[in-house]
Amino acid sequence: MNLTNDHWWLATIGRTVVWARLRLLEAGTAEVFDSDGNTLPYDSEDSARAALMDAEFSALDGMDEEDAAARGFELSELVPPSGSDEQLRDHMVQKLPRWH
Repeated sequence: MNLTNDHWWLATIGRTVVWARLRLLEAGTAEVFDSDGNTLPYDSEDSARAALMDAEFSALDGMDEEDAAARGFELSELVPPSGSDEQLRDHMVQKLPRWH
């Protein structure tokens, strides 16, 4: 598996981060692993990205310090979970400590 085809997206509610992993597949299709532990198939990368944007998610790789600050975070706090899909299920929603 080529992990460079994984792209992390996030939505925020206060100091809670909700993660979604967009995985691009060799066939040109895509799948999103969501915060409920479901894998949702899409016919293309564009349709998967559109669905994430419709759900008010933003791509982590396009975020800078200013974007993170606007959401109430420091960019360094936004670290996606890691592990197998089974391990990720319990870590797709993260409550971060209050800013100091």
